[in-house]
Amino acid sequence: MRLRCAVLDDFQDVATTIADWSPVRDRVDVTSFTEHFATEDELAAAIADFDIVVTLRERVPFPASLLDRLPRLKLVVASGMRNSVIDYAAAERNGVTVCGTGSFPTPPVELTWALLLGLARGLVTENSLQENGAWQSSVGADLHGRRLGLLGLGKIGSRVARVGLAFGMDVTAWSPHLTKERTDEAGVELAPSKEELLRGSDYVSLHLVLGDTTRGLLGAPELALMKPSAYLVNTSRAGLVDQDALLTALREGRIAGAAVDVFDTEPLPPGHPMRTAPRLLATPHLGYVSELNYRTYYAEAVEDIAAYLSGAPVRRLH
Repeated sequence: MRLRCAVLDDFQDVATTIADWSPVRDRVDVTSFTEHFATEDELAAAIADFDIVVTLRERVPFPASLLDRLPRLKLVVASGMRNSVIDYAAAERNGVTVCGTGSFPTPPVELTWALLLGLARGLVTENSLQENGAWQSSVGADLHGRRLGLLGLGKIGSRVARVGLAFGMDVTAWSPHLTKERTDEAGVELAPSKEELLRGSDYVSLHLVLGDTTRGLLGAPELALMKPSAYLVNTSRAGLVDQDALLTALREGRIAGAAVDVFDTEPLPPGHPMRTAPRLLATPHLGYVSELNYRTYYAEAVEDIAAYLSGAPVRRLH
């Protein structure tokens, strides 16, 4: 009996061509879904007849309520080796194996700097204006000699720090458990507190894992500490920042601008205020979307499926 594999959120329609699926084609039929299923009911109906699901990052939750509705499902492959939206206990109870794949930290680092530079130099605004016949409307903000505040100094944050140092920026960092030893290794300054980092930074960039100690890390009181000339960049997790508080700060001009790649609801619904907020440069969660990562995700998804079919699953998540 042939198995059926669903690939979710293949927005670019590349999952079946960017990697070689031939190792499993003799036993598995692969169906790629290029549209996102907005509700659990829609998703449950779409994948009810599939044995395997391949999903990207933490975009699609797999709670117990969904897993209990999918008696045919036997394997979930999620890109990356960390996933907080899968109920592993429910997966085990339903006989579902969950596996991950490799992932690279460099694509989100590169997007972080694309967004930060885009904000600082008003690239989107200037491009739109010149297309309509205008010429030079803004004075760009400098990076050299300015302070970059990093909330998080892990694999991604430390790489962002190195680029900031190369630009001649003063780089400072803070996170709930960050040590001076770690900041010394990275060649940056340890901020005495989150509040001091926010007060003193010209650019603030978030690079933290979302958890109990970081959820809602930046709300209205924290955003109020930032300079009116400061910029905020979030390519990490939407839940780190109070979205309503950020929208208010942007509308009222309390900060100079923000760049956001992650949102409370993804994809953003049509008409969502984050699509049209002033002083906001928004991208549709592109941080991990690069050729390097996609080749890795889907090639290793094929490996995970082949290993599962052989009875020896690899890269299991739990």
